[in-house]
Amino acid sequence: MTAQTNRQFLLARRPVGAASREDFTYQQVPVGEVAEGQVLVKNEYLSLDPAMRGWMNEGKSYIAPVNIGDVMRALGVGKVVESKDPKFAVGDYVQGATGVQDYFLGKPVGFNKINPELAPLPRYLSALGMTGMSAYFALLEVGQPKSGETVVISGAAGAVGSVAGQIAKIKGCRVIGIAGGKEKCQSLIDELHFDGAIDYKSEDIHAALKRECPQGVDVFFDNVGGDILDAVLSRLAPKARVVICGAISQYNNKEAIKGPANYLSLLVNRARMEGFVVMDHAANFAAAGKEMAGWLASGQLTSKEHVVEGLETFPETLMKLFKGENFGKLVLKV
Repeated sequence: MTAQTNRQFLLARRPVGAASREDFTYQQVPVGEVAEGQVLVKNEYLSLDPAMRGWMNEGKSYIAPVNIGDVMRALGVGKVVESKDPKFAVGDYVQGATGVQDYFLGKPVGFNKINPELAPLPRYLSALGMTGMSAYFALLEVGQPKSGETVVISGAAGAVGSVAGQIAKIKGCRVIGIAGGKEKCQSLIDELHFDGAIDYKSEDIHAALKRECPQGVDVFFDNVGGDILDAVLSRLAPKARVVICGAISQYNNKEAIKGPANYLSLLVNRARMEGFVVMDHAANFAAAGKEMAGWLASGQLTSKEHVVEGLETFPETLMKLFKGENFGKLVLKV
């Protein structure tokens, strides 16, 4: 395989504020030889996630940061083209941390086989991948919604939010989505069957929450943080649950992270706020994936992928997440 060329994006420096092309080194190198216990995977699609911005930062987190000079971390799906690992054969399609590159060469730690005949490959990065697992466990295990309750989702037109809202509907909840722009908000209602939508770009959030959640918010699934989190805290119902799944409004801050000023609402309403990391639930991924696949097959759940073509577009495509330019799961076709 040494005749093959591998295009790669390496982390060149730790960004201050929003990441840009200058924070990465683009290179083309020969594909190396496969050693014992290794596989060579040709990437077909890469998952672009808000968490990638956090992986570029130095410091303690739920996962080690990407080192300067290393291939930028990314989840991907691809085809095994050479294998010296008995668990994987040439021709297998796999899902794993393959990196922002044409080819992954290494030990397939945490890799799983997938079946492209059962679902399109991008879906294994959305509803049938970590996105779906995040929505499933954050909502059901942390949020614990009950039929008839009001669930509010921020970042509702994004990858995780759009799936979490649909799961809440499946569980019999009244679901309100917060998203940016009239088109996204209308799609939440028309395509994903949310009960209401709030356009944070053109509406007063406090007034809109009062309109859409007259009895308060029982579960808040937060992907955004910042001012939106503060606003929803002011509308909590007694015994509400706030799920901190992400805080995309804060990831590119050059100043200190903005914490919630309305946190005393948790005390007044005997509510709780809990952080969520998907890998804490890895032991139950298979069972959750089976249930998610059933909902997809029955039409109860829709998976929306926003696919952009071209590995070379990686830095600019990643920033779509932070500009609110994606609708559904952002996927890069290699």
